[in-house]
Amino acid sequence: MPAAGHLPAGRARRSELATPASSERMCAKAPQSGADLVFLDLEDACAPVVKESARGIAVAALTGQDWGRTLRAVRINGLDTVWCHDDIIEIVTGAREALDVIIVPKVRRARDVWWVDVLLTQLERKLGLTRPIALEVLVEEAEGLANAAEIARASDRLEAIVFGAGDLSVSLHARVDGNFDPVGPYPGDFWHYARFQILAAARAAGIAAIDAPHPAYRDPDGYLRSARQAALLGFDGKWAIHPSQVPLANEVFTPTPAEIAAAQEITALYRDAEAGGTGAIGHDGRLVDAAHVRLAANVLAKAAGTG
Repeated sequence: MPAAGHLPAGRARRSELATPASSERMCAKAPQSGADLVFLDLEDACAPVVKESARGIAVAALTGQDWGRTLRAVRINGLDTVWCHDDIIEIVTGAREALDVIIVPKVRRARDVWWVDVLLTQLERKLGLTRPIALEVLVEEAEGLANAAEIARASDRLEAIVFGAGDLSVSLHARVDGNFDPVGPYPGDFWHYARFQILAAARAAGIAAIDAPHPAYRDPDGYLRSARQAALLGFDGKWAIHPSQVPLANEVFTPTPAEIAAAQEITALYRDAEAGGTGAIGHDGRLVDAAHVRLAANVLAKAAGTG
């Protein structure tokens, strides 16, 4: 696994755009969205009557379009549904090398991830695929939140955990509005505990942490507030449910030129001092030691990963 605090090489996830797999029109537009990852959604975005037919639309979109550097993903239906097994088999068999990631919803325990991993291993061998398909998992149930640490370590395929505030609200019986914000006064960040649990589990396992969607797609200020809150904690990106949210996420989760310059300066000053036998230095009226250099390394690694 990659070292904690760093994204897998070449796998920036500042923005993850949801696209209904049943809509040929939306699937055709998705590669031009500018998102780091686009997932064609077979789960919540598809009514039961179109879930099976949507698989073919998803395969055609994955294989028939130029996605550039965008990661190509599909969110399958939950493991407790009648569609999940065939979702995986039909999508992988049809898309093959044109599929980068499968997103597994409503993961409750490590064995849920293990089951998908085993099925993918069998398919990859059968089809002769040259590279493994990665996984992301949604933690959106009370049981999943309680088991986040073991879920994060359940498979070497796992590259990210996504915080699913919507279904977690249901599971917790939370009193929230359509944006999953509390309907009454609440001291502080309503979702701080859940976010921190998911972030800590992701970092301990060396994988990415992705924040929940902001359903009000005509509320860019609200999206930015939510994204900035997650970014301050250390999240790597955020879901977008509309293409207009993609540039907002890309902006928030990309280090600024000033942040990059400061990280480079601190690193250079500290390395010079270290070479002379000094383990801590003063800079701009503050003590700078090894912890500050590691923080700077996080900034520079994220900047490199996002180009």
